[in-house]
Amino acid sequence: MQEKRPDPFGALTTTDLPEGPTSFYRIEKLEEEAVISSLDRLPFSIRILLENAFRHAGGGYVSEDHVLAVGEWSPEKSGTDVPFMPTRVVLQDFTGVPAVVDLAAMRDGLKALGGDPQRINPVVPADLVIDHSVQVDHFGFADAFRLNVEREFERNRERYTLLRWAAEAFNNFSVVPPGTGIVHQVNLEYLASVVHRREHDGTWLAYPDTVVGTDSHTTMINGLGVVGWGVGGIEAEAVVLGQPYYMLLPEVVGVKLIGTLPEGATATDLVLRVTEILREHGVVGSFVEYYGAGLSNLSLPDKATLANMSPEYGATIGFFPVDQSTLNYLRGTGRSEEMVQRIDRISKELGLFRTDETPDPSYTSDLALDLSTVEPSLAGPRRPQDRIRMEDMRAQFKRGFDRGSSRLDSRSQMVQANQNSGKVKPDRWPGTNNCSSGNRCTKSGLYGRDRRG
Repeated sequence: MQEKRPDPFGALTTTDLPEGPTSFYRIEKLEEEAVISSLDRLPFSIRILLENAFRHAGGGYVSEDHVLAVGEWSPEKSGTDVPFMPTRVVLQDFTGVPAVVDLAAMRDGLKALGGDPQRINPVVPADLVIDHSVQVDHFGFADAFRLNVEREFERNRERYTLLRWAAEAFNNFSVVPPGTGIVHQVNLEYLASVVHRREHDGTWLAYPDTVVGTDSHTTMINGLGVVGWGVGGIEAEAVVLGQPYYMLLPEVVGVKLIGTLPEGATATDLVLRVTEILREHGVVGSFVEYYGAGLSNLSLPDKATLANMSPEYGATIGFFPVDQSTLNYLRGTGRSEEMVQRIDRISKELGLFRTDETPDPSYTSDLALDLSTVEPSLAGPRRPQDRIRMEDMRAQFKRGFDRGSSRLDSRSQMVQANQNSGKVKPDRWPGTNNCSSGNRCTKSGLYGRDRRG
């Protein structure tokens, strides 16, 4: 007989989905039983943490007190230590390979003690995406991509031998090969499910997708309505092995967006303006959550770009709730209709779906931005969060970006040519912060081809 799932609040409910009967935890039960005052007042990101605690209560790490602490989050009170149990872990190759080595060493250790090494497996699903080590040896002709991938396998043969073994040996572990895309892009377009449906103890259970990753820009997934952020390698390994990630309940800064971006302004211009505002306000260690009618005028790739810049403005996450643009994006990236209907239904059942009529939650502090005031801007030259209005560019060049006068006429020896001080030269296409947008990737590629001649 299957062991009954812990359900200390009596909130486990079953509904019929196109995929079959599916259970979920109704967090509204806390409000109905007057355990918490109001679910609508909670930021969407905190509601996801509440469901996470609710679902794991009574299972060993999460107590009923933890659930109540999250449910009673308020703008005036935060900082309580609570366990967070992410749904999955995303690894990039530089930090993921050491994790694989550690798992292999644990198997060797268990075998040496007379145990069964096959018992060592990830408890939480982990995906390792290979992108950081890939180098460009060939470019500018049709076979360049194929030759670069072949060279990558030749250059790192020992690493790929290990990873192929790991993908075959471990349960709950997969490897995304080089040449597939940037880890954040793969996470957004392929790995994320927004609402998981998995069999647990004989019951098909649906619950919000949550993730930790070993890259600071894991936050790009926040644009899809998934709570997730970057952690260290040791923390990621602990989560993979089923341990909770302990965190202080954060302050949540609300950013209300209204209006529409003007013609000529892009999401890059928007993110530079938002970063400027948030760095001035101070959001280090906080959740940032976007709300307001302006969200309906942003595409999901634009939202992902804003979320991706969370490390630059200092927040733990930059969260966008699930809305109609989320469903449209999922359909556009090849997710099944059954999956989209699941996300639509369960998100609404859990109070995680946003519309323009959704009441505004309560936040620790509120900021507002009219999208129509966003101007074309440039970033840098030193840091990606530095914003220069396009119309101020001439004056900035004349001032030499605050460089000393002795350096303004300097020349630097480059690989193949001398580069004059102040010369604008493109770096790479696309950058990490822009990889969510197909339009900007295409424009960057066309620009690069034009520069090549």
